[in-house]
Amino acid sequence: MIVTTGFDIQDRQIGQYLGVVRGIVVRATGLGRGIVGGLKSLAGGNIEEWSVVCEEARKEAFNRLVQHAHEIGADAIIGMRYDATEFSQTATEVLAYGTAVKLR
Repeated sequence: MIVTTGFDIQDRQIGQYLGVVRGIVVRATGLGRGIVGGLKSLAGGNIEEWSVVCEEARKEAFNRLVQHAHEIGADAIIGMRYDATEFSQTATEVLAYGTAVKLR
């Protein structure tokens, strides 16, 4: 599956737009990482425990996005983006979305 943040694919033509596809994950830091991250936040700088949680959430949202595109018969996803919404101090939604297309 070709996935790009751009709106075209080099040397390929878009034959059909299939619509918006998405992958959504709601992730909490967990007690252990939350406590360690909270303590490290007092000192400032990068908080690796929270970075790991964020990266895992992005990967899972991306994989769900690609799965959604496969389900509707897409060859590629263009205009792919991430978005995040904080529900509470411990839970965040990560959304990966884009436009599913068929290529010629």
